[in-house]
Amino acid sequence: MQWKKQIRNLTPYKPGKPAAEVKKEFGLDNIVKLASNENPFGFSPKIDDWFKENGVNHAIYPDGYATKLRDSLAGFYHLQPKQFIFGNGSDEIIQIISRALLEPGKNTIMPVPTFPQYRHNAIIEGAEVIEIPLIKGEHDLKNMLTSINEQTAVLWLCSPNNPTGTYINNDDLRDFLNKVPSHVLIVLDEAYYEYVIAPDYYDAVALISEYPNLLVTRTFSKAYGLAGFRVGYGMASEELIQTIEPVREPFNTNVLAQVSAEIAVSDQSFVSECRMANRKGLAQYYTFCDELALEYYPSQGNFILIDFKRDADELFRALLQQGFIVRSGQALGFPTSLRITVGSTEQNSRIIEVLKELLQQ
Repeated sequence: MQWKKQIRNLTPYKPGKPAAEVKKEFGLDNIVKLASNENPFGFSPKIDDWFKENGVNHAIYPDGYATKLRDSLAGFYHLQPKQFIFGNGSDEIIQIISRALLEPGKNTIMPVPTFPQYRHNAIIEGAEVIEIPLIKGEHDLKNMLTSINEQTAVLWLCSPNNPTGTYINNDDLRDFLNKVPSHVLIVLDEAYYEYVIAPDYYDAVALISEYPNLLVTRTFSKAYGLAGFRVGYGMASEELIQTIEPVREPFNTNVLAQVSAEIAVSDQSFVSECRMANRKGLAQYYTFCDELALEYYPSQGNFILIDFKRDADELFRALLQQGFIVRSGQALGFPTSLRITVGSTEQNSRIIEVLKELLQQ
């Protein structure tokens, strides 16, 4: 078989270690998973209430246009229904964009380290990948701009950035958008948007009407607590969305996912509660880091990247033995750091105590 040469050295995405596997490996009864930035508070109780009272016919295809969810989001954001595209998680939106625009002879620009699927999909499509290193955990917008040329098709921004949790402020983003040529699609990945409380954060929905080459992606996997249902979406001008819509696979979001996401949008009080709880959780980690003089990036997401100045894989394994699953920075471009999802107050307290013990050894 003649496989694409560009996939020969690619490795599949490696998710956080499953709790069941850790239990079996170390003979543990209780596991705390703080690796995949899932919502520790679950999802809106309105979703369970709906499923208790309503049935779903699993024998028929879902609405390929996701009409009810589309209309709910259009009303929520005051946009037109045709300004949305839906995917099996925002990961699929990234794949759709890459498939639509990237090919041999084109290039794509992205920060590094950041969400690895930008690079992964670009390589599969045979495009040149231009990676611009972060500066103190933040996007180097100046060098991203100077790297643009006639062959540049897509430019990726991740705000808040995964894995650093840093964000781009309103003034810097607008200045950047004004300088990007119109032939370049700017993708603004806001998977952690609902957790942001920074006063100088931009309004991405408003920017869509001002910049026709801007596409914003968001997800229901994080603050909405629906990671298991896999629903992501993109927002842009109608013209842009309709151009890439043919690349989307039919029926790519299932019935249960569409219903759950629609209900989740209606319960913004739950999202607000999770945002505030996340802020309190981050404060626990900030205090811990300050007490032990550990370096970290102040985060606008539901995770924190902490530099422990030691081999991240070793510390990761030591935590596994104690029943805590986190993300080693070795695979994220930070070999001495751990990325830890903010859990409940109790979960945060427990892992902080274990970390203190490990660091004293």
